[in-house]
Amino acid sequence: MNENNKLASSIGKMPTMADVARVAGVSPMTVSRALRKHQFVSTKTMERIEHAVDQLGYVLDKSAGALSSRRTGFVAALVPSLNNSNFADTVRGITSGLTQSGRQVLLGYTDYSIENEEQLIEGMLRWRPEGIIVTGGRHTARARKLLQNAGIPVIETWDLPPNPIQNVVGFSNAEACRALVYRLYERGYRKIAFLGGTTTRDTRGADRRLGYQRAVDELGLPPGRVISFGSPPISMQQGGEAIVLLLRQWPDVDAVVCVSDLSAFGAIAECQRRGLDVPDRIAIAGFGDFEVARCSHPRITTVAVDAEAIGQLAAGQLIRALDSKDLNTPETLVVPFTVLERESTRKA
Repeated sequence: MNENNKLASSIGKMPTMADVARVAGVSPMTVSRALRKHQFVSTKTMERIEHAVDQLGYVLDKSAGALSSRRTGFVAALVPSLNNSNFADTVRGITSGLTQSGRQVLLGYTDYSIENEEQLIEGMLRWRPEGIIVTGGRHTARARKLLQNAGIPVIETWDLPPNPIQNVVGFSNAEACRALVYRLYERGYRKIAFLGGTTTRDTRGADRRLGYQRAVDELGLPPGRVISFGSPPISMQQGGEAIVLLLRQWPDVDAVVCVSDLSAFGAIAECQRRGLDVPDRIAIAGFGDFEVARCSHPRITTVAVDAEAIGQLAAGQLIRALDSKDLNTPETLVVPFTVLERESTRKA
């Protein structure tokens, strides 16, 4: 492995301006002028420097002049949605978990886009947070490189990625949805459909669909009964519109697994408007155990995960990594999930 590849692939070593200069074949002063002012360098030199920056995953340190101690007092946390109570609870858990350490949370909102996530990661790393907590285990190649080379604790949450960057606090969304389908099967349902979004931006939603399909295959149930409708996060209104499409295409469906409680609530409301009894005519289940699932009539069968505990555990992982200064001994904490049966799927 040549020197450039060693620099690019090292995990836990933050690339420096000197590294960029070495790869680009210029002086560190030239790199500094190019990155801070984008002037006083030729086009060819600028291209070499930009190539080296991309190759190494280098991020310009805006705080270097004032914070030589490397203690900035804040942790970056990225969530896909601001109106999802589960992610709000996770942020609350992170905040409470960091309280005793005196650190604060700087929050970023990705809108279920890994491209947005990449930009946020780069922007936040410029201010050198002491750690970063992200939602999910799927990222752009450049985002992974930035996180691997950041030299700070990285925690991936709400997922169990097959190739984690460092630490993980999460659960298998696919296995949780598979368990939900099995529970419906145990209650006598045989024509079970899935209602999800039209894109793969919500990677956890995609995993839930995978878990549904796996269970249907294992149980020998009618395959292919999947409706993709709306862009994540799926709203109540979209859930209502999707259930109409589903019943139009497969009028014999007796149970539906929705990608979230919000879409499940919308589906139930639309069924009630159309005089379709839930669960006697059709059972409807959600995912997430949002407050709406507990307040709906009928109350919604769902998968519950302790979202606040995910945040607290992630904060604990981060603090332990900072205290030990060990980024090379990653830790994976699996959070349990529970299938909560309620009136929306109970047969008389």
